[in-house]
Amino acid sequence: QYSFQESGWGAHLADRLVRKCDVVNRGISGYNTRWAKLILPRLITESASAESIVAVTIFFGANDSALKDLNPKQHVPLEEYAANLKSMIQYLKSVNITEDRIILITPPPLQESAWEKACLAKGDKLNRCNATTGEYAQACVQVARDCGTDVLDLWTLMQKNEDFSSYLSDGLHLSAKGNSFLAAQLWSHLENKLSALPSLLPYWRDVDHTNPEASLL
Repeated sequence: QYSFQESGWGAHLADRLVRKCDVVNRGISGYNTRWAKLILPRLITESASAESIVAVTIFFGANDSALKDLNPKQHVPLEEYAANLKSMIQYLKSVNITEDRIILITPPPLQESAWEKACLAKGDKLNRCNATTGEYAQACVQVARDCGTDVLDLWTLMQKNEDFSSYLSDGLHLSAKGNSFLAAQLWSHLENKLSALPSLLPYWRDVDHTNPEASLL
């Protein structure tokens, strides 16, 4: 939901793709795959023109992987999480969005000490752990393999830098640096899909100012 905030990864992509295509944000804060599976047909309808959709990202797991005993509202069991991802992929395929246009994104790693401080400030206990988040990330990667979609393993990539805390604002949510990292990693997956897209309308210097209709209509 926050990807279009200043320095957000969605905003990065939208800026990069201006005059090429629209980046549509349908992220909803706090949701898990159980809820997302139910609302997906409302977000991408059967009447949507599949030909005009270049790519769809599915980015879940940080909420699903919340510890059941401490956060039962957001928690989704690992097996159900994987099944829900597969269900969303199958729905997209049913409305003619092929698997080569679907990109799964794993949850980012969790910086436990920072997130524990955030939890304690709200009167809660630490309700997530990085090892569990990693299991969900692995399941996401496996679903992509099983279904033939692309996948961005954010959990693994961010931890190649031993101190990944700078990628997170509070141990859970992406910081400006984390958003920039995600945008750059995602761009490497999108570049081939988007390189052939023409620019919308000619560059202003190429418009015939004496007869703009000839250039623009």
